[in-house]
Amino acid sequence: MVVGPYENNAYVVRCKRTGEAVLIDAANEHELLIPLCRSLGVRRVLTTHGHFDHIQAVTAARDAGLDVGVAAEDAAMLPAYDFVIADGDVYEVGDLRLRTIHNPGHTPGSVSFELEGTPLLFTGDTLFPGGPGTTKAGGDFPTIIESIESRLLTLPPDTIVLPGHGLDTTIATERPHLQEWIDRGW
Repeated sequence: MVVGPYENNAYVVRCKRTGEAVLIDAANEHELLIPLCRSLGVRRVLTTHGHFDHIQAVTAARDAGLDVGVAAEDAAMLPAYDFVIADGDVYEVGDLRLRTIHNPGHTPGSVSFELEGTPLLFTGDTLFPGGPGTTKAGGDFPTIIESIESRLLTLPPDTIVLPGHGLDTTIATERPHLQEWIDRGW
């Protein structure tokens, strides 16, 4: 679902067999997200990073009984949270498993979530079609490049990148452009 003035992508990952589900990024428009979460069995929110456009619905989500998680490095950016997300953590959603990949650079606590056994990768604002997310608001360009190169571009080429804004891409599409991103410096 695309929400808010920054057109954030908010994703629900749901196990068809059990009906268990999680929301990736309680970004905005809680009046739309919370009823959707209730109807789909969402019990938990996984936050990709703490920038304001990705957390506008966090308070409403917690008020609705959803547990909200965020990386320790970005925890102070949220109004409140219930658990800390760490690199390598695996969140079971029925038969599905979301593995956390710490991707600092956009923010110190940016994370991606790989849906194990599928070609799906939720990258927040770390990787988009055409390169990394901005590092101008408290990020670090060399760090995001190292993070993308060592943690994401090593994934299978057919991995579908589902970013925090805009359209999807694949690792195969983005991998050849790493040096171009480095050369342009953003």
